[in-house]
Amino acid sequence: MAVGGLKDFATGLVNPTLRLGVTGLSRAGKTVFITALLHALLKGARLPLFEAGHHITRAYLEPQPNDDLPRFAYEDHLAKLTSADRSWPESTKRISQLRLTLEYAPRGLFARNFKSGKLHIDIVDYPGEWLLDLPLLRMTYRQWSLETVAASSRKPRAGLAAPWQRHLATLDPMAPADEVEVVKAADLFTQYLAACRRDDVSLSTLPPGHFLMPGDLAGSPLLTFAPLALAADQSYARGSLGELMERRYNSYVAKLVRPFFFDHFARLDRQIVLVDVLTALNAGAAAVQDLKNALTGIMACFRLGSNSLVSELFGRRIDRILFAATKADLLHQTSHDRLENILRVIVEEACVRAEFSGAKIEVAALAAIRATREAQVSQKGESLPCIAGIPQAGEIMGETSFDGSREAAIFPGDLPETAKLALDGTLQGQLKFLRFRPPVLKEGTFPHIRLDRTLDFLLGDRFS
Repeated sequence: MAVGGLKDFATGLVNPTLRLGVTGLSRAGKTVFITALLHALLKGARLPLFEAGHHITRAYLEPQPNDDLPRFAYEDHLAKLTSADRSWPESTKRISQLRLTLEYAPRGLFARNFKSGKLHIDIVDYPGEWLLDLPLLRMTYRQWSLETVAASSRKPRAGLAAPWQRHLATLDPMAPADEVEVVKAADLFTQYLAACRRDDVSLSTLPPGHFLMPGDLAGSPLLTFAPLALAADQSYARGSLGELMERRYNSYVAKLVRPFFFDHFARLDRQIVLVDVLTALNAGAAAVQDLKNALTGIMACFRLGSNSLVSELFGRRIDRILFAATKADLLHQTSHDRLENILRVIVEEACVRAEFSGAKIEVAALAAIRATREAQVSQKGESLPCIAGIPQAGEIMGETSFDGSREAAIFPGDLPETAKLALDGTLQGQLKFLRFRPPVLKEGTFPHIRLDRTLDFLLGDRFS
């Protein structure tokens, strides 16, 4: 990490650079957020609350500095959003990077004389599932097994884990390692993790993350292990099933989790964590609590605090984090502040650590690309605050099936005025969400909700 810090420090002296990490738990909208951010800055979109944006004179893309990382496919994603078919881009499946360079007019006499007026923003996109792996750096295989098996015995996981649990009961950690049994255990465990991620369950704490996004590692021994029902003080012999599972777990941490942390995560300056709060609320209290636990665990892995010369040289710290509740456009504007307050309560424990470290933390309700507009619908003499947009083909509400071509006005439900009332499960199944098609691009830029405020928090201070 020191080598990476020295390299970043030397580069930053000549070319001021900000490394922005963008992540989020499953289906939170990472790809859409990055595409919208880039498009807004490249096209000079109207961003009233991004004050520094008024001083930007030129914005353009450059080759990313890390030749070993894939380039974020901005043009491909934009093409999908703006084509005649207008569809959302695919979700993040691997780490990628893109460099955006902003030229600006420095403010103040000193800045005008001594600053370059150029800022490189290296955007690093990575699956949120990888972020959930970071707590494994502090856990042994035994600790992870005990915690995972115990969690799978509690609702709502218990029913989903039943096929894996039945196989688990047949496994003896002391028995000789049997590759057939190991593969079966890993497959059933992966199926259990996938079931936990369904919208109606919406659980968040699902490491190892690469099990759900294997990519080129599918079938590799690195992803062929599973927890075992171990006694707290149990040991196992060389060549045993337990020994093989532990070895592969340790390899997973050493070859996937640790390099990700030191090569990429530990070098970030700023971080935005996108959170699909609405799906968790609709799934019930267990999903909300699991989301809270996941975010608290993630925060424990961040290198937080204000940066100094020492941190510049030997490992940067993340000095600003923004948690964003995405898909705010699925609610009427009267619920946007309530959504933000709900997320603030969910990350409350995580925020305490950031405050002590000196890092700044913010929470926002966000729609990087707004797919709906406000509407009022009269029903039985009552005016309902609705949202209107074009539902995607195949979406169903009641007896109506949408074909992707006609607009509909939907009353999605209201969030309670008091945030803590939303966390007790009373909203389970009460919110009505449809997936809408992307909006038609008008006046050259996408409509949004609070993208300007988000940019101001993450980037604004670097232009002064």
